[in-house]
Amino acid sequence: MGAEKIEAEVRKLWDLEAIRELAHRYAHCVWQKQVSAAVDLFAEDGEMDTGDRPAIRGRRALLESYQQMLGAADFHPFVHNHLISLEGDSATGTCYLDLRATIDGESMIGSGYYDDEYVRVDGEWKFRARKLTMCDLVPLRDG
Repeated sequence: MGAEKIEAEVRKLWDLEAIRELAHRYAHCVWQKQVSAAVDLFAEDGEMDTGDRPAIRGRRALLESYQQMLGAADFHPFVHNHLISLEGDSATGTCYLDLRATIDGESMIGSGYYDDEYVRVDGEWKFRARKLTMCDLVPLRDG
């Protein structure tokens, strides 16, 4: 294998790991209610679609929405089974989610997935867009 091929493979592995780390960091920020840090993971024109309201676009709107969403509830996401397709400085992926939450004082359990678009900004991977699809979210007492 030539040096260029090895360099390309290493770059691919580096990019894949950086994108996986992005999803893990997002989950960590949500757990810790680190609103600014979560929003910083998005590109300037980044978008979040939670499925229960119009998509949130741009860092200012994301900051306001996340302050409301994370201030009123506790979300404990576990992300896994992350599939990624790279194409230069952009990528797409699906990241599966198991969620534990406390919403309005009620313990909840759920599962779903994120459909993501990623973009490299100044050498760093960011979310261009995230679309959350919850398959279920029920009170823990109901299982």
